[in-house]
Amino acid sequence: MTKADLINMIAEKTGVTRVKAETVVNTIFDSLVEALMRDDRIEIRGFGSFVNRDYDAYKGRNPRTGEVIKVKEKRLPFFKVGKELKEAINKITD
Repeated sequence: MTKADLINMIAEKTGVTRVKAETVVNTIFDSLVEALMRDDRIEIRGFGSFVNRDYDAYKGRNPRTGEVIKVKEKRLPFFKVGKELKEAINKITD
């Protein structure tokens, strides 16, 4: 599912215009990004949670040239799936 698909689905299910649905989706995504930038934890019950994880610097290797390179420390968002979502997905595949 793409962002455009999500916007279209919201517009169809709620009966609002595509422009209003796009505003809602963009507002939600922007709020999530801002929260992660503040290093807040995001928890959506039944779906999952987002948290930033810190990774130390390390020496990597360029696969094309074999050259050793330094990879800087970084912070990346991590998603942990919620119990209800995990169970719902596993019911479908069983």
